[in-house]
Amino acid sequence: MSLTELSGTPTPEPATTTGKPARPARRTSPFGALLRLHFYAGILVAPFLVVAALTGLAYTTTPQLDSILYGDQLTVAQMGDRQLPLAEQIGAARNAHPDGSITTVQPGDGDRTTKVVFSVPELGENQHTVYINPYTGESQGQLTTWFGSTPATTWLDDLHRHLHLGTVGEHYSELAASWLWVMALGGVILWWRRRGAARAAARHLLVPDLSTGKGVRRTRGWHATTGIWLTVGLLFLSVTGLTWSRYAGANFAAGLDALSARTPEIPTGLTAGPPAPAETGGGHEHGAAGAGGVVESAAFDRVLTVARGAGLSGPVEITPAPEPGSAWTVTQVDNTWPVKKDRIAVDPASDTVTARSDFADWPLLAKLSGLGIQAHMGILFGLVNQILLAALALGLLCVIFWGYRMWWQRRPTRVGRRAIAGTPPARGGVRGLPLWALLIGVPVTVAIGWALPLLGLTVLAFLVIDVVLGAVSRRRRAAAAPTSPAPAGS
Repeated sequence: MSLTELSGTPTPEPATTTGKPARPARRTSPFGALLRLHFYAGILVAPFLVVAALTGLAYTTTPQLDSILYGDQLTVAQMGDRQLPLAEQIGAARNAHPDGSITTVQPGDGDRTTKVVFSVPELGENQHTVYINPYTGESQGQLTTWFGSTPATTWLDDLHRHLHLGTVGEHYSELAASWLWVMALGGVILWWRRRGAARAAARHLLVPDLSTGKGVRRTRGWHATTGIWLTVGLLFLSVTGLTWSRYAGANFAAGLDALSARTPEIPTGLTAGPPAPAETGGGHEHGAAGAGGVVESAAFDRVLTVARGAGLSGPVEITPAPEPGSAWTVTQVDNTWPVKKDRIAVDPASDTVTARSDFADWPLLAKLSGLGIQAHMGILFGLVNQILLAALALGLLCVIFWGYRMWWQRRPTRVGRRAIAGTPPARGGVRGLPLWALLIGVPVTVAIGWALPLLGLTVLAFLVIDVVLGAVSRRRRAAAAPTSPAPAGS
């Protein structure tokens, strides 16, 4: 939200030797520490947020981008009266892609093509997806995909998450997510504190106060009020972004494990003995060759029939058994609200359901985590979700611009005191804190720094920078102070 200080207490002028009494130092506000931290974070972390906002804004366009770039693969031009058996569609996919093993099949739904995903060792995490017209059995092409994402979506996702820099780039997005919630909540507290004494405080939390003329006051009004409107959305982006970050995400996962709140695993073991031998005759092309060997394509039709009978409606993904003696899995993959994410395990030899995991039975944290990630990606609520994310990104960019503009507008302009940028808020904020605030705040800060390591390290870095700047400032004032004249007659 707020990305530079909203107001600052000027540093008291040192006492002069001209005989005039020095101006009394103003009492340091207990909010001074937060104000100074907000200032440093706004100046130094804002560039990371700009990159995250711009790349996130680009990612919101991926559904439309996929339709433009890959419409010929993803959709059929004309729907028929009925779909062909999956065995025939998989055979067409195998003819178009002779190499590799089939890892998943997502049957076509409506005007969507059937996706037959092949694992190819040299692609690593990537896969080849062949798109089959479910009504005619024709191949409409293939793409190199990453967990179902098209090349364009994968490229923009990598850009947003780590700037195509691998592990090193992951630090940028985690740093941005770690600070976003701190700056948003800090800005709300500072703005409420500043406006708290005025009768119009509540109104100006939602409407900019433009009655104060031009300059920094007007800029501050736009900066703070826009930030208030964005606060809930920015907090959501921060929390959901941290759940799959490198360091904070690992701590989050450990917390889920400790609370037994992970997404439940579905058991795939079979106790009735090894599966029936593969049947490759009868006109059926062998469809999957993973760790479990070759399985018949007709098994996909039987498993799909079992899944539909078990209530798994809408788009589903069928995964063959990874090894002998294991069940196949069928998963609902409709991530739009209301989501359909139920799963079953099926024994293809007996066409029976051996295990089930319904989304309604997941732990609450697992549900919230899954829904939050889909909303963060702009999927959960479709076009409305995309528009909200785009508005958040644009609003954040505006708040950052106004924050830097305030910094520029607050620069000293008087002759002899000119500067290229504004001065930071006054020191002494920590000294102004009551004892109870220190006793509570220090352990809480340490705990947050442990849970969010990049946040903790950068807070420590800001403290070091502040101490160094303070020492340099004191030396300069000491060097500039006139020395007392020597006594007469010495």
